[in-house]
Amino acid sequence: HQADREEAIKAMAEAEAIREKEAAAYATLKAEHGANAAAMEKAIKALEKGMAGGFLQTHAADVLRRMAEGSGDTGSDERQMLLSFLSGSSEYAPQSGQITGILKQ
Repeated sequence: HQADREEAIKAMAEAEAIREKEAAAYATLKAEHGANAAAMEKAIKALEKGMAGGFLQTHAADVLRRMAEGSGDTGSDERQMLLSFLSGSSEYAPQSGQITGILKQ
């Protein structure tokens, strides 16, 4: 009985360590997604108000740029357009809110 008890205590400690590790990973991921969502909201609001130039100078624009660079969710053409816009490139020519539409997807 003593060996079974010690084995159960060991298994519980291992399970608790796993839960703590998963909780920490979740908290990190949640914070990252929260920052990304906030940056996206700021971008959309700035673009809708016609304040794109000022937005491009913000930390939120940097977050959005990093997110776009690492994103596989957005189509290649859309990602290139978004990155051109975020870099302030002259290659980007605004067209009827395309960037706002991409961000809202």
